[in-house]
Amino acid sequence: MNLSIKSIVYAGCFFSLISIATTCGTQRPLMSAPIVYEFSQKEALTVLASDDMEGREVGKAGGLKAADFIKLEMSQMGLTPKGENGEFFQDFTFKPISASPHGTADDMGLGQSKVITINGRNVIGEIWNNAENTIIIGAHYDHLGYGNEFSLFKGDSAIHNGADDNASGVVAMLKLANRIKNSPAQFSAYNYTFIAFSGEEYGLLGSNHFVKNPTLKLEKVNCMLNFDMVGRLKEEKSLAVYGNGTSPVWTDLVNEVNKDQFKLVFEESGVGPSDHTSFYLADLPVLHFFTGQHEDYHKPSDDVDKINFEGLKSTTEFVEGIVLALQRLDKLEFTKTKDSTAEEMSFKVTLGVVPDYMFTEGGMRIDGVSEGRPAAAAGMQKGDIVIKMGEFPVNDMMGYMECLGKYEEGQSTIVKIKRGEEVLDMNVIWD
Repeated sequence: MNLSIKSIVYAGCFFSLISIATTCGTQRPLMSAPIVYEFSQKEALTVLASDDMEGREVGKAGGLKAADFIKLEMSQMGLTPKGENGEFFQDFTFKPISASPHGTADDMGLGQSKVITINGRNVIGEIWNNAENTIIIGAHYDHLGYGNEFSLFKGDSAIHNGADDNASGVVAMLKLANRIKNSPAQFSAYNYTFIAFSGEEYGLLGSNHFVKNPTLKLEKVNCMLNFDMVGRLKEEKSLAVYGNGTSPVWTDLVNEVNKDQFKLVFEESGVGPSDHTSFYLADLPVLHFFTGQHEDYHKPSDDVDKINFEGLKSTTEFVEGIVLALQRLDKLEFTKTKDSTAEEMSFKVTLGVVPDYMFTEGGMRIDGVSEGRPAAAAGMQKGDIVIKMGEFPVNDMMGYMECLGKYEEGQSTIVKIKRGEEVLDMNVIWD
């Protein structure tokens, strides 16, 4: 499917005058009704997560092709370019090193880089309402190409389409841009800047570059809303909302909009493994939306057929409700939060599991087990709930991270897990 050729008229535009012959030999020009751009999340996600995009790796042909596609969508919606030199693009370069894929650019120690230089490209569009302040809405579009050092796939090289990570976030952002563009009266209190970030998988590089080289005045930014992995809403409708501690208004406002539609999982910290972190570190209120981890994370199996499109639609509409609620508020107050990733980054061992970040009923529920890792060797399974590691209780995700920080290579411990109604002891060895 090629969405680059569409007979669409930009939102708010009219067809040219058409002369139509009428009775009595007269001609009268008629003007058609405006046709708004109809953006399809499913069609756009299918394109972004197709093999044709080759995994959208930053600096590669597939990544550039994805940037062109996003630019086209923004243009057809009638967004104004807000990159550099009057264009939609903001280019940057970086020199990658082996590092955690989701540290900040500063954490990655770019001064120790390899010789090669990679070109990244943010795509930026704007809706200008002549308002005092701006809301930034973003999502990263890059992924892992054919599988780089951040892939969790153990097989041969294969395209990592990244349907959930993060084609889902991009189409959520674009759908919201289209809604705001087509409803100017409802959303007139702010200007809006929409940014598709590149280089996120290498360490939030695109968002870090934008914050250090903004194409608008950051002091006029009210807040930043970030979509990252919002395509796999589960049956219990758990939705993570991170960063609610970055402004005093967030928790009440988000709960008011929710009206019990989702089971919300809040995390106050403004620091996390996605692009909102770069804006939080610039003292801006942020929110990050996330529908949860899964076994296909950073693997070729993260594909379109596993996307919950109804869940994606409802998540996008939920964030639209938050933007609508912001219309009645003045510029938000910013508050600092505790960095919840400090403990997360300090542990020397792991179990080799995919945690269920949406689980809040006590303990850490396992959403996937990696072959050949300590948890698999001990006999753990998907669905098991870790409730104790050695003498240390595991009450929640943060407790699990803290427990990991107490162990190192060469040690072993008994991990107590709950499997259904049964409690089992598993001998975990880190060798």
